[in-house]
Amino acid sequence: MLNLFSIVIGLVALLLGIVPFLPFFAWGYWFVIPIAIVGAAVGALSSRNTGRNLNLILILIFGLRLMLGGGFI
Repeated sequence: MLNLFSIVIGLVALLLGIVPFLPFFAWGYWFVIPIAIVGAAVGALSSRNTGRNLNLILILIFGLRLMLGGGFI
């Protein structure tokens, strides 16, 4: 059940992460990355790895995009 909840959180983070992918909106990842971190934490409590892995991949992609835009100093 926690794995399914983690996947849902990851899908919400993915949908919210589409808009900041556009130029000049990368600051929106500061709001989306914490959602994916919560999803990864919930996925870590599960016995399966799918939700955790989804959220970790989203954190990696969103963090990389934020670094490319100069969001991490």
